[in-house]
Parts: sequence; C-alpha cells; structure tokens
Amino acid sequence: MCANVFGVLKSLFGKPFDGGKRMDHGGPQQQQQQQQQHPMEQQQQPYHPQHPAMMRLYEVQKEVASLGPQVCTFSGLQNDRDYKRLERELTRLLLEVDQVDTEGKPDLQGARKRAAQEVEGLLRYLEENATHPSRLAIEDLSNKARQLVDERVVAPQRAGGVAEINDELVDALQELVLRLTQVKTEGRVPLRKARYRALTRLCAVQDVVEGRTQQQTLSLPLPGDTHEAVHRINQVMVKVSVARSQLVALLMGLSGRDSCAHLSRILTEMQVELDALDVSGNAAIRNYRKQVVEEINGLLKHLDLEGEGDDTRRYDLAQNNSIREIEAVRAHVSHLREGILRHCAMGDLGFRPKAELQSLLTHLDQVDTAKNPCIREARRRAVVEVQAVITFLDLREALARRQPGPAEHPSHRAVWLVLGSLSDLQAQVLGYEGKRADKSYMMLEELLTKQLLTLDAVDPQGDETTKVARKQAVKFAQNILNYLDMKTDEWEY
Repeated sequence: MCANVFGVLKSLFGKPFDGGKRMDHGGPQQQQQQQQQHPMEQQQQPYHPQHPAMMRLYEVQKEVASLGPQVCTFSGLQNDRDYKRLERELTRLLLEVDQVDTEGKPDLQGARKRAAQEVEGLLRYLEENATHPSRLAIEDLSNKARQLVDERVVAPQRAGGVAEINDELVDALQELVLRLTQVKTEGRVPLRKARYRALTRLCAVQDVVEGRTQQQTLSLPLPGDTHEAVHRINQVMVKVSVARSQLVALLMGLSGRDSCAHLSRILTEMQVELDALDVSGNAAIRNYRKQVVEEINGLLKHLDLEGEGDDTRRYDLAQNNSIREIEAVRAHVSHLREGILRHCAMGDLGFRPKAELQSLLTHLDQVDTAKNPCIREARRRAVVEVQAVITFLDLREALARRQPGPAEHPSHRAVWLVLGSLSDLQAQVLGYEGKRADKSYMMLEELLTKQLLTLDAVDPQGDETTKVARKQAVKFAQNILNYLDMKTDEWEY
C-alpha cells in the first residue's frame, strides 16, 4: 500500500500520474488533425482528458497523492486528532469521487472506480494500522508504564513528597521495555514507528531514573564566602529534582501544561545560575557544581524527543550497520551450529569450536546499539543463540567424561539420566526451523516439560550434591524451553 502511494500511484488510466501533463495534446495544428479524423476513429478513442469529470478526478488524485505519505506513516490510534483529520479528508474525497458525473461513459466510469479504490485503500490502511492488535498492545504497555511512573515518581513529587525511585522501579521499567521490543510489527512502517516512539520515551525515563544524582550537602570546614556557593548549589539541586519529575511526566505524556521548550528554559537558567557562582580556589565546590551541571545536561539531552521517530532510519533498521553486524554473527553461528549437529549425529565429538563461539560473544558485546532498544534486543537474542550452542557443547563434553562410581547416590544418577535426555532434546531444538503451530513444536515442548516433571520428582534424600545438580538441571531445561520459545516467536526489528 505504501509503495503504491510513494511514487507508484497509478493514474486513472493505468499510467503513472504526471500531474496533468498528458492533458496537453499539442498545438492548434495537432488539434486540427485530431478534429479531421474519421468519426469512427474518434469513437474508438474514448479518452476524454479535458472532460470536466476527468479534470475533477485528476484533482482528487493529486490530493490523494499528498495524503498518501501521511497515511502510510501515521502511527497513532483512532481517537488521535491526526487520525480524525485524515479520515475526514479521505471520506470527503470519496464522496467527491462518488458525485462525479460520468455521463454513462465507460472510460469515465472506470476512471472513477479506480479513483474510489485508491481512496478506499488508504482509508482501509489507516484503520488497519490504528486498530491492529500489535498497535493496541503497544498502547497497553505504554499505559502500564504511564501508570507505574505516575504512581512512583510524578504523583509523589506533585504532592510535595519524594519520588519512590529504587531498584524495584528500575526492574519494572526494564520489564516493560523488554515486552515492547518483542511486540511484532509485521514489517508495517506505522507499527514500527509506534513501537519505536514508545520505546524511546520509556528508555529515556529509564535513563533519567537510573542516572539520578542523590541530593547532597557538603559539610566541610570551608570559609564563609564559599559556604554561600554551597547553599546556592543545594538550592539548584532541589530545583533539578523537581525538573526531573517534570521531565519524566513530559516523556510519558502525563503533563498537560508543561512543554519541552518551557522545561528546557528552566534547566538552562539553572546552568546560568551555576556558571555565575564564584567557586575559584576550592576544588571540592568546583566538583560539586560540575556534578550538578552534568545532571542538568543529562536531563536536557532527553528534551529533543518531540520529533523522535519521524526519521525512518531510526526505526526501520534493515540497513542499520549494527544490525548488519549482528546478522553476520547470527549467520556464522548458524553455520557452526549446523556443523556441530552434523558431527554429533555421526557420534563425532571432536568438532568443538568453543573458542570461535566465545569470540563471537566478544564481538556482540562490542556492537554499538546507540541506545536503540530494538538493536539491544537484537543483540540480546544473538547472544542467547551463541550461548545455547556453547551450553550444548558443555553438556555433551560433561556426559562424555562422566564416569559414575558404585558409590554414586541414586538420586544423583537420576539427575544425570535426565541431563542425557535433555542433551538429545536440545540438539533437536537447536536444529528446529518450524513454527509454534507445528506438531513437532508441541511435541518438543511436551517432552521438555516431562523432563522438568521428572526432575521435580527426584528426591535428593538429603544429598547436597544432588540438590545442586537438580537445581542446575531444572535451570538448563527451562533455558532450552525459553530458547525454543524465542526461536519461534517471529520477532523482527
């Protein structure tokens, strides 16, 4: 649909729209030649470029061409003002097309039909994206984030209290970020844009919360003239704390009055006030002021999100260099994984490229994510793929080296039997290329669940070694299940 709008819009006659240039059919001499054509020939050319109906349809198509890019990049919901405007404009055009009088001429009727189809297509695309389940999921997660931030940060600050910023809040925000990155967009530009805009704001809030500077007071035996500077800096720190909550409210759409420009002016005034302080000759005071200035700069950098998400390169990551690096690593891992599984199927355990796999982990760790949550998620998933192969090799080696003695505890032996079964199942999971709806997926999931139940039934009988082994085996089985789930969730950038 977008491709149809962006430059591939067909004219009402199946030719590229040229802005009406084809309406010019030459000078008077050419027009006279056309008038001298045989009447039958004129009847065989039912093309009426200057007919009032055709002229009106051309005008409609020009308006459709201007609205098309807006429709194809709209990432909001049905209750948004821009949605209602676009819907209103397209509905008006559809009514105008319907009112065009074709005088019963087939070519005009066909042109009117094609014009109506183009407008209806844009209306349908607009509605589909605004009501798409993934778009609603993005909005639901955004609402949960707003509620969390409002309860823990914004509301307490407005009530004159202290924001509840702690590790629990940071973890809750991280969980929401992870869930947002996993929302499927099916390659639709509006859904990618909506997901990216929600993520950038939530990640900015996360950054503000994690990077906060605790308000502090210096209690040093300083001369009287420098104590005044410390007092002024402390006053600015109180203002910074308030500004932090205002910024969080802005980022999450919880501030109806403030604006980014207004908050930017306030923070800039704080910087000017700090710059005017005389802190010469005292390193402790200078460092304190520097710390507060850095805090203000950290808040200012998040105030440029008004247009964030309008740049397609930020959320359409197919050509992103970091994504290309990650994809190259994944291709390398896939090649190594196939080789490992092939050798294992032949009973050959000599092919163990663990050093190469470790180097790929190092490479992934050095990939620049540019604080883009989607790139971070892509890197995380690639890391999981590498780690899955490494743990498979580790378990195979452990099973090959295992030499149980006669004094081995029966429960410990039972755990090792389960690990042997898990190793075989992991080989199947590593090579699995199907979907969740496939019977083979459900079979693997069921077999892995049975192994977990078997481990749960193992009684350590007080043997500490068995307790540790069973705990590790349970974690290993859960990791295989999680990996199978990740392989089949059809996630995209």
